[in-house]
Amino acid sequence: MKDSGHAPVLVYDGGCLFCSHFAQLSELRSGIPELRICDGRSDHALRAELNRRGAPLHSGAVIINGEQLFHGAEAIEWLCARMQPSAVLLQLLSVLMSTPQRSRTLYPLLLLARRGALAWRGLPVDPDSR
Repeated sequence: MKDSGHAPVLVYDGGCLFCSHFAQLSELRSGIPELRICDGRSDHALRAELNRRGAPLHSGAVIINGEQLFHGAEAIEWLCARMQPSAVLLQLLSVLMSTPQRSRTLYPLLLLARRGALAWRGLPVDPDSR
């Protein structure tokens, strides 16, 4: 995995329209300095490294913050707890997903929306399944 320096990196599924929109808003308007986004679907080497570290893209977004890795609900909670968003969608998600209990409860709904968006585009949930 490429060294991200100390800037946090959000790894998302670029095949999912919802994920792409959220990631782009997060990069541009979250208020997290130097947040970078990376389309994990298009980066096989990154996906292989995430798989090796126990954080497969097919089961959720990933935040890489130095040597720390946050996956799924924990990644979205990490991101939302640090946001100072200007976008309305991010403001809503920040409130809804910024605590462990709420993020664990609501994250499966985001995964369901992702599954639907990928199915609509004819893409597999697991980019490594083809």
